[in-house]
Amino acid sequence: MTVVKSPLPQQAVKTVGDALQGALVDLLDLSLVGKQVHWNIIGPRFRSIHLQLDEVVTAARAASDNVAERASALGISPDGRAGTVSASSGVETVTDGWIKDVDAVEVMVAALASVITRMRERIEATDKPDPVTQDLLIGITAELEKQHWMFQAENH
Repeated sequence: MTVVKSPLPQQAVKTVGDALQGALVDLLDLSLVGKQVHWNIIGPRFRSIHLQLDEVVTAARAASDNVAERASALGISPDGRAGTVSASSGVETVTDGWIKDVDAVEVMVAALASVITRMRERIEATDKPDPVTQDLLIGITAELEKQHWMFQAENH
């Protein structure tokens, strides 16, 4: 059932829908990984990394909402259910238990790099079919790249 008619041509809806759905899942999972690390980090840099993790989670959650709302505006039903995120996210799963501050940084560097790589693919894929979605993805990716840089600087 289509509730909202898309302003995009039908062939563009599939490409843009796939890009938005993939971004949604990755961003939701990134926020979950960030929170898992946030709750379990230990070590001398606990406080600074703990606070930095909150920044990533806040950014990922805001971005996921913007992505889902963009999909809805285009007549594409977003799917952020736990099972969907679990089945289709490209973010590596973080282990359970306490995590040392140095390891927490590495987990976040890897998670952010993974999401950034796929976001850049989505930016390329949406270039022609929907520059508005592409612009949204570019802005999100810029923020993710900033966070990636900041976490990389933590362990060097």
